[in-house]
Amino acid sequence: MRILTTFENRNFRIYATANGVSLTGYWMQQIGIGWLAWQLTESTAWVGAVASVSLVPSLILAPFAGVAADRWDRLFLNKLSQSCHALHALALFILTSLELVTPQLLLILGLISGAIASFNQPVRLALIPSLVRREDLSSATAVTSIIFNTARFIGPAAAAGVIAVGRLSAVFALSFFAILSFRLALSRIRPTPEARTTTGPPRHVFAQIAAGFRYAARHDGIAAMLLLMLVSCVGAQPFSELLPAFAGGVFNQGVAALSVMTSSLGLGALTTALWLANRGRGEGLTRIGLLAFAVLPAILLVFVQVRSLWLAVPLLFIAGGSVTASNVGTQTLMQLSVDPAMRGRVLSTYSLINRGGPALGAFGIGYASEYAGLAWTVAVGAVVTLLVWLAIWPNRRRLAATLELRAAPHSQPAAPS
Repeated sequence: MRILTTFENRNFRIYATANGVSLTGYWMQQIGIGWLAWQLTESTAWVGAVASVSLVPSLILAPFAGVAADRWDRLFLNKLSQSCHALHALALFILTSLELVTPQLLLILGLISGAIASFNQPVRLALIPSLVRREDLSSATAVTSIIFNTARFIGPAAAAGVIAVGRLSAVFALSFFAILSFRLALSRIRPTPEARTTTGPPRHVFAQIAAGFRYAARHDGIAAMLLLMLVSCVGAQPFSELLPAFAGGVFNQGVAALSVMTSSLGLGALTTALWLANRGRGEGLTRIGLLAFAVLPAILLVFVQVRSLWLAVPLLFIAGGSVTASNVGTQTLMQLSVDPAMRGRVLSTYSLINRGGPALGAFGIGYASEYAGLAWTVAVGAVVTLLVWLAIWPNRRRLAATLELRAAPHSQPAAPS
């Protein structure tokens, strides 16, 4: 299997295994924070605010993180960010144990966590190509998606079990040790030249950010995929954030139905990630990614018409798979075609869209649905996504030639870094 071949890369094997443990701890921490917010306030507004505030820093810091990933040692930056994540979990453990946490302090800690995460994501993505052979890059990107989605299910379940049988502070203690284990594992990775070497003369940080945006905008393949991803993230992908409203307001069901819907979505994502990881080829990935961008809004147009939960569940399975195929496909194609000197900045743009787009879309769709209704608002976002897709789809062969066939160092003339 191609997945097993990917794990023959020693550096990636160490990274992926420890990252799985760390992400499980991270998702335990997120559930613990949400439950703590509810215990302190018994307010859904506060719980929502604490959950969403961590996304705010990414709107500001992601471009700067991209510059850092292109300028400095990416392995060192990963170690630094994981150390900060561990200290954050330790602070939560201490403050919760001493019963010093307030709702306002949770918001501040959420901002700090968001700042660390928004810095870490583009640096983490930029490090992956230096951990595997180029022919294993597509599979490695899908494997990271498998690990993320698996941890997203194991972590909350583990946190719920710990909360049920022990103290809430124990969740944060376990999260601290999980993240710390990843930080220690990073010390066993042997840096490659790409992970350590910087290129080009130093320039002002804002000039470097502008150069990254210009590069992405002028690269035929990357620009088209980022545009489509932006529209999808704002117009279509936010449906997953609104599943509680569908469960309660459309299907007239409770938390058990929401759990089934969320699990179906995640199972579709995990199944697709496994298929992409085992496929392990860049050839044909443009077509797969583009088709996935169309499948999601098409499924949503059917989903908003359904009034039976058991008809909705298989649709959500397909929707989860299409989101993973489009996101993993876009990221992999960018990794294959981007100039190494611009990798961090281009991936920071991807991270900004991937993290901020659904949050912005969920806010806009949720607000508009108060006036137009949830089904109609989701349908409008799906239609807009399909219209943009129809404009890009006829260029699929040219995009494939740009994204799949060029060697990364020659994919496009690099803008000054």
